[in-house]
Amino acid sequence: MIELYLIRYFLAVVETGNFTKAAEKVFVSQPTLSAGIKKLEAQLGQQLFERGKRRVFLTEAGTRLLPRAKAIMHECNMAVQDMEEASKTPVIRLGLLMTLSSRIVSNILQKARAAMPSVSFELVDGTEQELNNRLDDRSIDFALSINRGDHEEWGVTKLFSEGYSLCVSADHWAAGKKQMSGEQFGDQNMIVRSRCEVLSETSRYFTDRNVRPRLTYRTTNDERALRMVEAGIGAALVPDSYLRDGFAALKLKGFDYTREVALLHPRYTMPASTLEHAERFIECVG
Repeated sequence: MIELYLIRYFLAVVETGNFTKAAEKVFVSQPTLSAGIKKLEAQLGQQLFERGKRRVFLTEAGTRLLPRAKAIMHECNMAVQDMEEASKTPVIRLGLLMTLSSRIVSNILQKARAAMPSVSFELVDGTEQELNNRLDDRSIDFALSINRGDHEEWGVTKLFSEGYSLCVSADHWAAGKKQMSGEQFGDQNMIVRSRCEVLSETSRYFTDRNVRPRLTYRTTNDERALRMVEAGIGAALVPDSYLRDGFAALKLKGFDYTREVALLHPRYTMPASTLEHAERFIECVG
């Protein structure tokens, strides 16, 4: 019999692509997680992962196991949720994309709480892929994330689309400009938001123009990145919803990428009490 914790280990490795990060995710040491994966492979008689230098990849057997592993975790999460429904305040489990503006998230939740005062919210931050995985295994009910139109099995409530702007400090030489070319940016100081979903496109934009900005700061904390822009440490490319007083913003000529922010939710049967509140939540957000 396969023990549930082994399935949890397996999904953590799939989600993170790395044994060290997976161990952190499930709160065990790396040797413990590695031993668990070996035990699972031994029980199944199949190798589940190909180990690379930086990432691990699913084998054919691992790929076959993945949807069943997600289904197992889904049933377990639903069982826990069903038991909690009878005795606890109604709860909506909401995943938040890490690169969403805190102001936007706050406004949405304030509106929802005003309309649904009897409902509690459980929030979890995540990258786009992490939230997708949580929706798949049903450990969250909704995700405020990016809609790429590639999940027909999910319900989608579109919220808004936005582009990206280059933010500089108020005393930067480019402050006051509405637009500039990548070539004009030259060897200027740059702050990198390492969770940015268009990070590779940004790098390619400058590389194609033979421009190499000087990296002065790299961070997963978008709020801190903005504070460093204000301090004059460097410029940062951010979604337009981040724009506020304290720094100047301009468009990069030819950088026309956009993102569509939406409320994503899997189409599946919820307990009646949860479904009622979920439908109301969709109405509030939409």
